[in-house]
Amino acid sequence: MTITMVTPMADADLFDLMSWMSPAWPIGAFAHSGGLEWAVEAGHVTDRASTCAWLLALIGHGAIRNDLVLFTYAFRAARAGDERALAEVADLALASQVGHERRLESTAQGAAFVRIARSASGVERFAPQVEALGDVEAAYPVVAAILFAGRDIDLARALTAWLHGAVSNLVSAAQRLVPLGQTDGQLTLRDCRAAVLCAVEDACALPDGDPFEALGGCTLVADLGCMAHETQYTRLFRT
Repeated sequence: MTITMVTPMADADLFDLMSWMSPAWPIGAFAHSGGLEWAVEAGHVTDRASTCAWLLALIGHGAIRNDLVLFTYAFRAARAGDERALAEVADLALASQVGHERRLESTAQGAAFVRIARSASGVERFAPQVEALGDVEAAYPVVAAILFAGRDIDLARALTAWLHGAVSNLVSAAQRLVPLGQTDGQLTLRDCRAAVLCAVEDACALPDGDPFEALGGCTLVADLGCMAHETQYTRLFRT
């Protein structure tokens, strides 16, 4: 009797997602705090509980939630090869940034993401779809969605990885700004888990149509905080 052992293939999709969302993927995320630096100085974020509350607000009905909407529609357009729809989402992503610093953060990371993805991702469909957008700035969630779609990664997985990366970056900023210890940082990330998974589920359920109708938000203090950060006297972060 001959026994054949079958070893499951490694999860290549997961490997690529971890690579693209890793701190080793050089997009300069460490230089941005999404206005959190102002929130700490103003006394809105002072400990683990207030850090978590701030992040949950952004995930549920703030800038991060809108980035998920833009990611979702860009992903669908890129996967379908619909250049017109993709260009419209890209334009909307720039127009919907609240203030100069939010736009700076998104486009700076987007430009860095494009540079490294062209060289190191190995996804052939990425460069042509980005180039089809024209010689314009591109928002980070849009270009990330193009890469993930070009790699044929499942939307829910792509959203989860991208959102985990976005939240992790803010937790890292909070560890330096509040400051939070390493344990409190990881506990904060864990406490955001349910909200992250819920946000991904909601994004996947968005109907086809105009992404503008899915955008919205009610985190006025966070948006004003990004604007106030532009003139903050002492700054460690670009945003």
